[in-house]
Amino acid sequence: MSLTLNLLLNGVALGSLIFLIAVGLSLIFGLMGVLNFAHGAVFAWGAYVGLAVYNATGSFLLGILAGTVAGIVIGWIMERLFVRPFYGNHVAQILLTLGLMIILTEGIKMVWGPNLLGFDKPAALTGVVDILSDPFPIYRIFTIGIGLLVLIGVHLLLTRTRYGIIIRAGVQDPEMVQALGINVRRVFSLVFAFGAGLAAFGGVVAGPSFGSLNPDLGMANQLNAFIVIVIGGIGNFPGAALGSLLIGIVQTFMAYYLPDVAMAISVAMMAIVLIWKPEGILGVRR
Repeated sequence: MSLTLNLLLNGVALGSLIFLIAVGLSLIFGLMGVLNFAHGAVFAWGAYVGLAVYNATGSFLLGILAGTVAGIVIGWIMERLFVRPFYGNHVAQILLTLGLMIILTEGIKMVWGPNLLGFDKPAALTGVVDILSDPFPIYRIFTIGIGLLVLIGVHLLLTRTRYGIIIRAGVQDPEMVQALGINVRRVFSLVFAFGAGLAAFGGVVAGPSFGSLNPDLGMANQLNAFIVIVIGGIGNFPGAALGSLLIGIVQTFMAYYLPDVAMAISVAMMAIVLIWKPEGILGVRR
């Protein structure tokens, strides 16, 4: 396998990991208009809870389930107690969720300590497979597949189910949906919890790729999530996937050839898209 193809496949795998944190943020930010800067901390909590259950049971599947449930619970509590009074007030949302991010990050340090914790790949997903006679890690293929399944699943949920229609209608015209007898506040709570659960799910899946966890894991990955949803189009899930793919590939190539400017290139790409098409590549001008 040529160097270019190897970097390309690794970029797709990195893009899938970025998408797993960006998809929940796209749901909360794009559909509900909530600037949730604590999203990365939920990603980290999911990873830590998943690791704890994985180590205790030996089951990576149970670790994924436990981490996802933890994210849903955190998201539900966050929305009900803190975010709900500030819908429409973006300044308050920023200040509030930044504070929650700090609290959740410090909570990780209190429970698991400030040191790195190793996160081994499950035995069934270790090793490599030959692609064009060159080895490629099985776990990276797994993350690519998971990212694709999440994209399809969330897209079908929002476009092919009654609940998805209620979510989109509640965002566009909450008064009308309320008049039809649907509790919009409850719907928003469920959407926020679902988005947080997706972030936590992404944290568990991403953990073995990182190899180890640290309490600042969420803050380190949250910037990429914001970048990709802006590039792809806020609230547009195919756009979030496209943005994740572009950023993953660009960062992989830049990390190999010009490692000092890898993140700067991502921010520059976002700036170019905002100048050229402010609504994002696949976004729709409102």
